[in-house]
Amino acid sequence: MEKVMMKGNEALAEGALRGGCQCYFGYPITPQSEVAEYMSRRMPELGRVFLQTESEVATINYLYGAAGAGVRCMTTSSSPGISLMQEGISYLIGAELPCLIANVVRGGPGLGNIQPAQADYWQATKGGTHGDCRMIVLAPNSVQEMFDFARDAFDLAEKYRNPVFILADGALGQMMEPVELKPFLEFDPHKNDSWATTGAKNREPHVITSIHLEPEEMEEFNRHLQAKYLLMEKEEVRWEEYQTNEDDLDILIVAYGIASRVCRNAVDDLRASGIKAGLLRPITLWPFPKAEIRRFADRKIPILVVELNMGQMLEDVLLAVEGKTLVDFYGRYAGIIPSADEVVRKAFDTLKKVGK
Repeated sequence: MEKVMMKGNEALAEGALRGGCQCYFGYPITPQSEVAEYMSRRMPELGRVFLQTESEVATINYLYGAAGAGVRCMTTSSSPGISLMQEGISYLIGAELPCLIANVVRGGPGLGNIQPAQADYWQATKGGTHGDCRMIVLAPNSVQEMFDFARDAFDLAEKYRNPVFILADGALGQMMEPVELKPFLEFDPHKNDSWATTGAKNREPHVITSIHLEPEEMEEFNRHLQAKYLLMEKEEVRWEEYQTNEDDLDILIVAYGIASRVCRNAVDDLRASGIKAGLLRPITLWPFPKAEIRRFADRKIPILVVELNMGQMLEDVLLAVEGKTLVDFYGRYAGIIPSADEVVRKAFDTLKKVGK
C-alpha cells in the first residue's frame, strides 16, 4: 500500500474520500480549515460535490438534505462551529440519517484560541443537542487513525442509520505523520434506496421527518432509538490497552486522543523507575468502555485520568468504577499539552494517596 506524509486534517479528508464520501459541505474555521481546502481540490477530481457554505447552520442543513437522498456525505468544523450545528445534528438523529461529522477541537469556551484541546468531550458524548440523542464518537490518536476512522465511518453510520462523530483536536489536525493509504472501499450507491428520497416513480413515497406530534407515537419512536443505542453499546465499544497484562498492576492511566500518546511514554518512564503502570485508551468515547475500566476497579487498582480539559471524561470513569478504587485527575487546558514528566509526577502523587 502507498505510504505518504500527511497532515491529520488531510488524512481525515482522504480517508473520507476513500470511504465513499460523495458530498462535502463545510465552512472554514481554524484548526480544521485544511480539510475543506483539501476537499475543494480532491472532490472535483473525483466527480463529487464540494460546497463551501455560508455558515455552519447552513452546513448541517445541507447535510440533512444530502443524507436524506441516501448520499454518503460529511462535514467538519471546530468547536464553536460544531456548537452552531447542534440543532441540525438532533434533526439528523431524529430522522435517522447516516453521515459523518468531525470536530477538530480548539481551546474554549467562547472563541477561546486555536490551540489543541479536549474540552468538547461533554458536547460530543452527552449530547449538546436537544432530545435523547446519541452518536458513536470515535477518538483518533494518530494521523493514521484520522484516515482510518474517516474511511470506515460511513459503513458504521449506515449500519445504524445515525450520524457518526469523530472527535479529534488541533494537534492531530495539524501534525504530520506517515499514513498508509488504504484502497477505496467498495460500496453500493443504492444501499439506502429502501428509505432514501430517491424519487418515487415506481414505488410508494418515502417520508423522512423528525416530527411526531402524537405523544404516544413520539414515545414509541424514542423507544426504537434507545434500542438502537443499546445495540451500539453492545457491538461498538472500542478501546486499546498498553502494559496492562499483569495481575499486580500498580496504577492505570486512562487517556484518549493526543493525551494518550503522552501517557504511553509516561507508562514507559514509570516502568523504568520500577512502577508497574498501564494505559487504557478509550477509542469510542461513546459508547464508553466502562466495563473494561471496571475490571481494574474491581482489582482496587488506582486510576489516573489525564485530559486536555478541566475533567470531562473523568466523570465517565468515576461512574464506571462505582467507587471501588481511587480515581485521580490531571488536566492541562487552553492548548497546553502535558509532558510525560508531568504525568509521571502526578502518578507518584496518586500512588501516595493509596499508600504506595
